[in-house]
Amino acid sequence: MATKYLQRYRDGDRMNHWFIAIMFVMAGLSGLAFFHPSLFFFSNLFGGGQWTRILHPFMGVLMVIGFLGLFFKLWRDNVINANDWAWAAKAGDMLRGDKSGMPPVGKYNFGQKAVFWVMAVSLIVLLVTGVMFWRPWFAPYFPIPVLRAAVLLHSVAALALLFATMAHVYAAIWVKGTVRAMTRGTVTENWARLNHPLWHEEVTKGR
Repeated sequence: MATKYLQRYRDGDRMNHWFIAIMFVMAGLSGLAFFHPSLFFFSNLFGGGQWTRILHPFMGVLMVIGFLGLFFKLWRDNVINANDWAWAAKAGDMLRGDKSGMPPVGKYNFGQKAVFWVMAVSLIVLLVTGVMFWRPWFAPYFPIPVLRAAVLLHSVAALALLFATMAHVYAAIWVKGTVRAMTRGTVTENWARLNHPLWHEEVTKGR
C-alpha cells in the first residue's frame, strides 16, 4: 500500500521559515561578535567590525519581518488551551518513552506552542531594545542608563530566542518525520495520526 501524505505547510510558508532561519543565524553570529571580546572573530564573516555593526540591525529587522508573516498565519493555532496543560502534565512520561497517556493534540502541542510564544516575545523585545540603541539613528534620543538597560534586555531576549530555537530544532529531529514538513511541506498520514490526531481528524474529515 502506498504511503499517504498530508500537506502541513505551503511552499510560501516553508520559504519564509528558511528565510527566518538564515536571518537568525546571521543576526546571531553578528550579535555574538559584540557579546564578548572572545567572540569578536565572528565579525570576519561580515567584513570586519564596522560592517558587522552596520549589518546586524538590518538582519535583525528582516528576521522580525519574516516572523511576522508566520505569526499572523499561525497564532490562532498556537493559542494554549486546557488540553495543552493536560498534555504538559504528561510531558515527563513522553520524554521517558511512554506516549500511551498523552492527550490528543491539534496542529501543535504544548511544547511547540510554548516555543512559538517565547520566540514571539523575544523578537518583540529584541526589536524594541535594538532600535533604542541603534546608532546613529535612535540612540541619541535615550539617556545612557536607559540604553544600558536596553542592551541588557536585548542580551537576555537573544539568549531566550537561542534556547527556544535549540528546543525547536531538537524536537524536529527527535520526532522522526517532522523535518519533512519543512523540507517538502508534507507529512505521512501515520505521522499525523500518531503525533497530532486532532489535526489529522480535521484535515481528513469528509475525505
